[in-house]
Amino acid sequence: MASVPQQHHANPTVSVDARLSLPVDGMTCASCVGRVERALNTVPGVQTAAVNLATERADITFSGLADPQAAVRAIESAGYTVREETTELAIEDMTCASCVGRVEKALAKILGVLEATVNLATERARVRHLAGVVSTADLEVAVEQAGYKARRLSAETASARDQDSERRESEARALRRSFITAAILTLPVFILEMGSHLIPAMHHWVMGVLGQQINWYVQFALATLVLFGPGLRFFHTGVPALLRGAPDMNSLVAVGTAAAYGYSIVATFLPDVLPQGTANVYFEAAAVIVTLILLGRLLEARAKGRTSQAIKRLVGLQARTARVERNGETVEIDLDQSMITGEPVPVSKEMGAGVVGGTINKTGAFSFRVTKVGANTVLAQIIRLVEQAQGSKLPIQALVDKVTMWFVPAVMAAATLTFLVWLFFGPSPALTFALVNAVAVLIIACPCAMGLATPTSIMVGTGRAAELGILFRKGEALQALRDVSVIAFDKTGTLTKGRPELTDLVPAEGFEYNEVLALVAAVETHSEHPIAASIVTAAKQLNLSLAPIESFDATPGFGVSAKVAGHTVAVGADRFMTQLGLDVSSFLSTAQRLGEQGKSPLYAAIDGRLAAVIAVADPIKETTPEAIKALHALGLKVAMITGDNAATASAIAKQLGIDEVAAEVLPDGKVAALKRFRINGAQVAFVGDGINDAPALAEADVGLAIGTGTDVAIEAADVVLMSGDLRGVTNAIALSQATIRNIKQNLFWAFAYNALLIPVAAGALYPLNGTLLSPIFAAAAMALSSIFVLGNALRLKRFSAPISVEARSETSEGVIPSPKSGLMSGQ
Repeated sequence: MASVPQQHHANPTVSVDARLSLPVDGMTCASCVGRVERALNTVPGVQTAAVNLATERADITFSGLADPQAAVRAIESAGYTVREETTELAIEDMTCASCVGRVEKALAKILGVLEATVNLATERARVRHLAGVVSTADLEVAVEQAGYKARRLSAETASARDQDSERRESEARALRRSFITAAILTLPVFILEMGSHLIPAMHHWVMGVLGQQINWYVQFALATLVLFGPGLRFFHTGVPALLRGAPDMNSLVAVGTAAAYGYSIVATFLPDVLPQGTANVYFEAAAVIVTLILLGRLLEARAKGRTSQAIKRLVGLQARTARVERNGETVEIDLDQSMITGEPVPVSKEMGAGVVGGTINKTGAFSFRVTKVGANTVLAQIIRLVEQAQGSKLPIQALVDKVTMWFVPAVMAAATLTFLVWLFFGPSPALTFALVNAVAVLIIACPCAMGLATPTSIMVGTGRAAELGILFRKGEALQALRDVSVIAFDKTGTLTKGRPELTDLVPAEGFEYNEVLALVAAVETHSEHPIAASIVTAAKQLNLSLAPIESFDATPGFGVSAKVAGHTVAVGADRFMTQLGLDVSSFLSTAQRLGEQGKSPLYAAIDGRLAAVIAVADPIKETTPEAIKALHALGLKVAMITGDNAATASAIAKQLGIDEVAAEVLPDGKVAALKRFRINGAQVAFVGDGINDAPALAEADVGLAIGTGTDVAIEAADVVLMSGDLRGVTNAIALSQATIRNIKQNLFWAFAYNALLIPVAAGALYPLNGTLLSPIFAAAAMALSSIFVLGNALRLKRFSAPISVEARSETSEGVIPSPKSGLMSGQ
């Protein structure tokens, strides 16, 4: 794939006298050592560079500020490679977008880390680092020093996913308990304070029975239980973050509620220290804020769980046990992941055929030999691809990352400014106005919405794609695919079935179809040409008997001939017939018609007479015309790249309505052909399936591989279509458009919400119409902001594919053995 901008954090510089040991591959002799050392010594900041051939490592000492990645690039420019690894971590205690930036920054500071990407929705970090230089312990310590918890995820089993699921469910249960407790304690506080203001009868009862001081004492007791019971989580996380100089959303809640609570304590127990008329309590504000935010967190946790349902459904397809034959006995054992989504229609299987884990045997019973288990199964690979895509960052996230790193400090500065402006320029009681509005600013700010806007849409979108048989191997392809304007297809095996078939046999007068086909096929059994194989296959499908042949002769570039059952048979091009002295003009119109259909005509002669015109072609897939029509409906230009001659390619393009054609292209010329389609900066997607398609798949702005194709092509692609149905291309583009549209909606809401309501909370409308925003309403708005973003992202679960595609995989995980092989276990 061509370079797509990606927001990431890398290690830009290291401090004075830093040492780095790099693993270097590809060195074979002492001259290699010298080349690597010379390359490293040209890097600014490198003081010494010692390369050891035996250990295959380069030990580097930096003097002053230097870029370790520059050293890596220098080694690679010398023709060698530096080994890399990718480690995935589960990150706990992240609550907002600013947390993401801090974890990324902490990881990027580690010497040897090349890239760190953290996702708030999946609560995971993917770290690309130098092999043998950075350990998992280094990564975990860095995350913990930033104030969060980290643990490594295993890519080989489902246990890590199960642990993640259990942890999230446990967190949701804890949030539910905390919310219920807070709500029960907060309700009396709210009634005592707000009820006495809103209902005159209650006011008289409170003042007459309890008295103001007792009322405040009761509120103090209940609010204290709320803040230091269910609300303690905000202080436990937010205060340390604030002391580290890295405040997050918890810090905003902690400071806001502490300010309201602390002021109320002074008003209750030391009212004389406050200016006259300012001794008011805000216990109900502190308690209600905690309760509402806990409710928001609970709903958010539930919504997050729903975003990963696609992964859960895939994992849920696995069989838990398997009956395995060992030493002549059948035993039942626990089974690792060995499954894949079910076939949409029954598929016939014979001895030696591949079977896929997780599919259903409709009739009878059979034994099979296990060839793939655990992490090697197709479904395990699918789950990994989906998880990787869900953890990716799109280029559109770049702006969000820049803003959110400074968002919380900016909000705290805005709250401080609000307090000071109201204190010195506000009406009486100025201190009360200053406190209430500053708390409202702290509480209404919602970095969560900004942090969740992109990753939740990616999670839901890629999960829905997996359900439709579309695997985004790279999350960036979600955005890039939306922007393509040209879809280029490889012909053979992509637009076509990839195997020649006999399409036409028109016998001459006096000859019968089956008779001619049987004689021609008998001759072709001795030919190795693919066309010959297609003719033989056609004869066998009709159960024709093929007689033995004599005197087989092949003339390169012309045709073949032999004696069959007493007949002299010749098969070949028109020039072969001319060489034999036969006139093909009687078939001229038929041959011309076949050529216009993209077929190459051949001729058969029997006993010196022209017997038939034959056409063999690679047939178009049944779904290809509909797929191209659907792409045109999306406003896209469709191109074809093929090695066929220009006339045949033009005929196929005309038949399918293809806009652009690159014909007579050799395998190594596909990349150049793609570049020709990039007219006026057009973004080009390429769809292919073969080994020789891999370079083009990598060169395209987005590469889409047919899932039934080769592993090399699939590895080079950005998107994998699990079936060979090209209608999946249309669905992938439509889903990409829907996902990016959803992300933009989320981002608009997140930024607009904060841009509009923070000034309102600060009192910007007060000079105009006297409007002030209560901290209680600010807390409710903040909670609803995150819920809105998550709810909008979840709408992608209902995405309806423009075209219904029967997704099926032809990748095998087991083989039905011959009767002699018995049942063998891969365990």
